[in-house]
Amino acid sequence: MRLWSLHPVNLDAKGLVALWREGLLAQKVLLGKTKGYKNHPQLERFKATGNPVGAIASYLRAVVAEAERRGYQFDRSKIANRRITRKLLVTQGQLEYEFKHLLGKLKGRAPHLYLELNTIARIEPHPSFKKVSGAVAEWERP
Repeated sequence: MRLWSLHPVNLDAKGLVALWREGLLAQKVLLGKTKGYKNHPQLERFKATGNPVGAIASYLRAVVAEAERRGYQFDRSKIANRRITRKLLVTQGQLEYEFKHLLGKLKGRAPHLYLELNTIARIEPHPSFKKVSGAVAEWERP
C-alpha cells in the first residue's frame, strides 16, 4: 500500500488509479471492514488524527479532484461522508524520499513524465498535508 504524500498531479495514469484503489482499501481498513492491513504503517498518520476516516476521506477527495481534472471518472460516492478540516503534517525528508521512489517507478513506466518531474525544484505535498522540516517518517519502510 502506498498512500503518497506527494501531490497527485505528479502521478502518471497508472499511479493515480493505484492511489485511488489503495486509498479506498485504506478507507475500508479504517472503517473496520477488512481483516488485513489493520496495522499497515501507511495508516499511522491517519489514525493519529483522532478522525482517521475523515482524514482518509479528505485525502481521497483530493485524489478524485485530480482525476476529474484529467477527465477521468472516479466514483465519488465511494468516499465516506466524513471530513477533517486540519492538514496532516509531512516532513520535507518524507517528500524527498517518496519523490525519489516515484521517479524510480516512472523512469521505465512513463519516461516522459520522469523527464518532466526530474527538472522540478519544489516538491509539493498532497493537498491534505502541510510540509514541515524533518527527516523521513518513522513509519516509512524503506
